[in-house]
Amino acid sequence: MTGGYTIKMMQDKHLEREKWFQQIVETHRGILYKVARMYCPLESDREDLIQEILLQIWQSAHRYNPQFGLTTWLYRIAINVAISFYRKNTARQPDKTPIHEALTGMAAPEPAQQEHQLQLLEQFIQELNHFDKALMLLYLEEKSHHDIAEILGITVSNVSTKVGRIKEKLKKRFTQHSS
Repeated sequence: MTGGYTIKMMQDKHLEREKWFQQIVETHRGILYKVARMYCPLESDREDLIQEILLQIWQSAHRYNPQFGLTTWLYRIAINVAISFYRKNTARQPDKTPIHEALTGMAAPEPAQQEHQLQLLEQFIQELNHFDKALMLLYLEEKSHHDIAEILGITVSNVSTKVGRIKEKLKKRFTQHSS
């Protein structure tokens, strides 16, 4: 009798985990797509990366600590998987695709000029190292410095310093490109 009871408890726990996982995916799919888009310009690669991220979330679900923010945990998993995925696939040369306007906060007077600036910004961000690319993704997502620090495992002051340096580097790239 206890064996049947144990199996039933395990089945219930598995169903509970599945519902939790489905709810996370439905509610926070935007995080997964944004990270995938930042690291994989090619649609086919993005789909593979999203599958890898979902697998890692499923496998790590038992380690999630509700004391910490769910989005922080998801970003950490997604970025770590994306960096690993990117390293495995560095032989591929990505096509340039523009960053969505809402992420950049850039305002340009003409749509053609704005599109060009967005493409340049994406190109310049793609040239950053893995860590700086992740940092800029979170910054453009308007995450607080505290959240970015928690997700990336660095100090808040380090976030401020790195964001400032990356912004200067990007500004310099824009200046070099326009001259």
